[in-house]
Amino acid sequence: MPPATCVATEYGTLCRVAMRYAGDFTRPLAGPEVHPVLARQQATSSWATYDPAAVRAQQDQLIGLLRDRGAEVVLLPPAPGCSVQHYPRDLAFAVDHVLFRARLNSEHRLAETDALTDPALGLRLVDLTRGTIEGGDVLLPDTGRVLVGLSEETSLDGAVAFQEALARHGVDREVVPVHFKVKGIVHLDDHLAVVAPGTALIHREAFTADQNRWFDAHFDDLVPVTDAEARAVQVNVLAIAPTTIVVAAGSDRIAAALTARGLEVLTVDYGEVTRIPGSLRCTTLPLLRT
Repeated sequence: MPPATCVATEYGTLCRVAMRYAGDFTRPLAGPEVHPVLARQQATSSWATYDPAAVRAQQDQLIGLLRDRGAEVVLLPPAPGCSVQHYPRDLAFAVDHVLFRARLNSEHRLAETDALTDPALGLRLVDLTRGTIEGGDVLLPDTGRVLVGLSEETSLDGAVAFQEALARHGVDREVVPVHFKVKGIVHLDDHLAVVAPGTALIHREAFTADQNRWFDAHFDDLVPVTDAEARAVQVNVLAIAPTTIVVAAGSDRIAAALTARGLEVLTVDYGEVTRIPGSLRCTTLPLLRT
């Protein structure tokens, strides 16, 4: 019987994944009650009111596609009062045989992690000791490193605590902090996507010059995306096998670039989901890849 959790890269064949439907509760995006972090994020990403029922219908399209491709989709129970509960990627991240619980930066999202402790899921969560770190900032480009974006939601202290936890649990990987050029970045996976071995989509304008040089030295093929594509969350794709990528409808130029590299590109209409900055990767929490 395979382990409940085992994820080595972003592009291993997806076998088991957790998702959660959007709830009916939404938060205001303007006015005095808007948190300062959200205000900064609105400068780098597009935010608009979404229709929860339409989001759930689009999630059903993705669920059907994943099941057709052989993945088990685990549906997490609702988290009442959480406006972005359909983004479970932020709640945890599997690295090799360990599933780490995120240390969320937003207090109103803490209730979303409760479902991960349900015995029926068979998951063993490892808690981190300090700082903040969310799954949207954690990428696995290969079996030796973990990229951790230092966004508005993830701190350097959180990245250091994560490195320490990896060592404690026998995971031999280097945590590489990723530095952004501007404030207000929601998560790394809105600006960088590892789509296949050595290949990534990149929104270069989001990163410092030194960080871009690091990417050049450590990836074989970097596919540039534009500011407009990044704001439309088109970087936030989902690899479901080493040569298969799911992209959001409308990402025509990105889809063509990936197809030209010999990758199979599947398309899902996620236009309602992306009205707040998140897309295919955000709505999925991989638990098992082979």
